[in-house]
Amino acid sequence: MSRFYCPQPLEPGSEIELPTTVAHHLHVLRLAPGAPLRLFNGSGGEVQAELSSIEKRRATARIQTWIGREAELPYALTLAQALPEGSKMDWIIEKAVELGVAGVQPLAAARSVVRLDAERAARRQQHWEGVIIAAAEQCGRNRLAHLAPLSKLQDWLALPHLHKRVLLSPRAEQSLAAWARHQPPQALSLLVGPEGGFSDAEEAAALAAGAIALSMGPRVLRTETAGLAALAMLNAHWSPA
Repeated sequence: MSRFYCPQPLEPGSEIELPTTVAHHLHVLRLAPGAPLRLFNGSGGEVQAELSSIEKRRATARIQTWIGREAELPYALTLAQALPEGSKMDWIIEKAVELGVAGVQPLAAARSVVRLDAERAARRQQHWEGVIIAAAEQCGRNRLAHLAPLSKLQDWLALPHLHKRVLLSPRAEQSLAAWARHQPPQALSLLVGPEGGFSDAEEAAALAAGAIALSMGPRVLRTETAGLAALAMLNAHWSPA
């Protein structure tokens, strides 16, 4: 069944106009009035709906019943990812949402190849929000991961944090897996460097700010692999069976 994000009240018994992007998608899918839909607005739960009318750029749906289904992790994981090159960030965000992250924090680091001015950063922010929505629609989540504005690493480290920050570093003496086995499920921020990793000065700054340095094992993982592997590892150790 098709699932779509609709950022508006979804009251059972009401008829709503669907967002233009959703209407276009339904038109491409060639769905006809009467087709069943699942809709969610990011505040939790979802609704069963029925497509009422459809045109090329406009569609309406009647909300039928509310379903209190959730697919969230019982602990909040944030991926603090230094900007990688090319379109890797799209892929990282998409897969991180599938793996259950509560938030994504893009970071500008010393070795980041991509440099974004304010205008380009705003455009990327809007694009990445679309990636989060599409991933949530696909994977069955009813809440959207929070996307923080692009920040310099030093500025992010200076912010007060209420939970642990983990610096993924191949130079760390303890592995994330060994650490997680002896820790209760908890909120974490996973700090991942760009291609080439964080500089020595950046790692020292992260540790001075209270981050815990942990490795992903004996192999050095690419920037687009490390954070996702860490998320999957924590899910395996901490998620209820």
